[in-house]
Amino acid sequence: MTRRVVITGGSTLSPLGMDDEAIFERLHQYENCVVRMPDWDRYEQINTRLAAPIPFDLPELPRKMTRGMGRVAQMAYMTAEQALIKSGYDLNDPELKAGRVGVAYGSSMGNFDAIKEFMSMIMENDSTKITATSYIRCMPQTCAVNISVLLGLTGRLITTNTACTAGSLSIGYAAEAIASGEQDVMIAGGAEELNPTDSAVFDILFATSVKNDTPKITPASYDRDRDGLVVGEGAGTVILEEYEHAKARGAHIYAELVGFGTNTDGNHLTNPKKETMQIALEIALKKAGIGPEQVGYVNGHGTATKNGDVAESQATFGAFKGRAVPISSLKTYIGHSLGACGGIEAWLSIMMMNRKWFAPNLNLKNVDPACAPLDYIVGEGREIDTEYVMSNNFAFGGINTSLIFKRV
Repeated sequence: MTRRVVITGGSTLSPLGMDDEAIFERLHQYENCVVRMPDWDRYEQINTRLAAPIPFDLPELPRKMTRGMGRVAQMAYMTAEQALIKSGYDLNDPELKAGRVGVAYGSSMGNFDAIKEFMSMIMENDSTKITATSYIRCMPQTCAVNISVLLGLTGRLITTNTACTAGSLSIGYAAEAIASGEQDVMIAGGAEELNPTDSAVFDILFATSVKNDTPKITPASYDRDRDGLVVGEGAGTVILEEYEHAKARGAHIYAELVGFGTNTDGNHLTNPKKETMQIALEIALKKAGIGPEQVGYVNGHGTATKNGDVAESQATFGAFKGRAVPISSLKTYIGHSLGACGGIEAWLSIMMMNRKWFAPNLNLKNVDPACAPLDYIVGEGREIDTEYVMSNNFAFGGINTSLIFKRV
């Protein structure tokens, strides 16, 4: 029997802030968090100088905890801890260590400073910079294992290092672990630390915004004059729990995860395919047992890349049977946080659904005629009273994900 999966907690860390109230106050200001990075001027061959960094120092953690953690793992752990507390758990609760609580988490890569320590051996013939924690900080599973070890979890561990779908895929796989009866609670999400190499990946593909002197007007998802994405950073974590388990302990339920769809394009490493993207959305709708007319809002991936926005919007339009569903992209506020975006956007989509207020697309002045005729939210935020929201993410390698949350 498939068990119901609910969300009992969540936390994000992004350029918008770390506290939900502060984040929504910032969203209501209708101004993005993108800035020019003067330190990047030394990379003369890279065209973009834009990013969305976290503009405040991270809360300090004890040195004993952080020895095996780079910045990406620290952000992951901080949001995991806050999400657990929000869900009503004491961090010393014996249940966390009893084997029925697991973690599913991902990022694009580990800590880059640790990667450089290994590179010094290859480039400079110097291995003295490699320490006992170098690999622990840069390994692909660094976020998941640090959360697991520091919280004493003994349940399942799933790591999804799938770039832009790392967070959303983690949430979907975590839900499956609970629905199948293998786990009662899962901590899931994604994280990413800002590094200029992330921008270089997209810059060499001519996919980054180069409006370096006007950072407040970019990225412009779905806009005719968009010129590419802006890389950001952060972490987003949600607590997924079996419904009866959550009720038994009196947990507050923020939403129910009713639909999860994922597949791969099997076509091209970097060029999206609208047909298979659409199928992922349709799988989520089918698993949710609802028609597309019941979804009141879609949080779009909206990277502001030429091909990405077109393929995504057409896939959405197809999955919604030609309906102009309301849609916006939070990346117009915080840039593209890669492995973190799925976690951040899922939690904020749930929060917007519960507040019945949805943030608009910033910088969207003229919808690209190649994009499907969806109901792009522009100007001020929109009040929508809906029982269902969808959050979509797509990644290099043709990895497609769709999550559907129901208001409880």
